[in-house]
Amino acid sequence: MEYTKNSTKEKLRKVSTATIATCLFKKGLKKQFIQDIKPLKLGKPTMVGEAYTLRYIPAREDLNSIEVFKDPKHLQRVAVEECPKGAILVIDSRKDARAASAGSILVTRLMVRGVSGIVTDGGFRDSAEIAELNIPSYHNRPSAPTNLTLHQAIAINEPIGCGDVAVFPGDILVGDDDGVMVIPAGIADEVADECLQMTLFEEFVMENVQNGRSIIGLYPLVDEKIKKEYEGWRANKN
Repeated sequence: MEYTKNSTKEKLRKVSTATIATCLFKKGLKKQFIQDIKPLKLGKPTMVGEAYTLRYIPAREDLNSIEVFKDPKHLQRVAVEECPKGAILVIDSRKDARAASAGSILVTRLMVRGVSGIVTDGGFRDSAEIAELNIPSYHNRPSAPTNLTLHQAIAINEPIGCGDVAVFPGDILVGDDDGVMVIPAGIADEVADECLQMTLFEEFVMENVQNGRSIIGLYPLVDEKIKKEYEGWRANKN
């Protein structure tokens, strides 16, 4: 589909989650920021990719002994092996970080396969190791217990909830040091274009503020004189 084009992803890598949040708010979408998660390590490149989902339900002891991992069709393992290159594995852990959603071996496998990131509203074990991997990762907090103690993998690539956000397969996720935004797939192109323009304007605003200018009339841009200044500044930039 159109939104999966590399050009759209490249545009989104140049904008912040804060800018995306404002853009989506203007469109009436107020609940697209995944709540109560954070990057395991700050300063990594911006994460962008299509959502590939894994859903957990509460584990039941008779169905989730350690032996279930021997099943090659165990859905957690299948998700790790089938998540497409360039996509992001998004895990619905019901905001329960008392047991891990995954550990460093599985996240390393995703990295080697070319997956663009992993997000859970639960926690990761081996979190210090995951933080150093060359793949963006987001969770609530570290958690040592295996997922089987609390989580049963029940579905792959179906709509899920993650940190109070509805995530549909194919939605575009963007993650930076502030957290993760979820962009509905059908508007990803226009959001990317609008956010680039917003980012350019924010650069103009920041230059002016750093030079001592008041934000009144500038941010938001309602002063006609400043509007003309911005148009000239933008023309020079282009």
